[in-house]
Amino acid sequence: MPRVGELAPDLKLLDDQGKSVKLSDFRGKKVVLYFYPADFTSGCELQACSFRDAYPQFEAKNAVVLGVSPDGVESHKKFRDTLNLPFRLLVDGDFAQAKVWGCYGTRTNDDGTTAPRVLRSHYVIDEKGKIIDVQSPVKPNESVRLALDML
Repeated sequence: MPRVGELAPDLKLLDDQGKSVKLSDFRGKKVVLYFYPADFTSGCELQACSFRDAYPQFEAKNAVVLGVSPDGVESHKKFRDTLNLPFRLLVDGDFAQAKVWGCYGTRTNDDGTTAPRVLRSHYVIDEKGKIIDVQSPVKPNESVRLALDML
């Protein structure tokens, strides 16, 4: 898991429009990179809407927000449109970035089988690409406040 003070690992993922996005594209801005389990679930909607509602505060601090989950481009597009989100959602369909960032885990289903899942987390990254805060795990109703406090 990347730690405070380290250079953030660069990632390259598709966004909700099917466009390739790299974390390094945002050098010169602060970035709140948050990992969440799934589109259209209650906790994830709460977290996304909290970021949406506070987005002017992030912009005032020269920051962008990027959400990452294993859902695909179409799901992200519907989620972003439905909730009127002003920030991009990125596709980590194979959990590769969740693993790199230390946000990967498993859950046990009722039948005893296990399934991969994203552990809700966020990272605040400065303008030079250095990690200045890690919240892992983080509660959906606390993520925005904690991120803004670090900016």
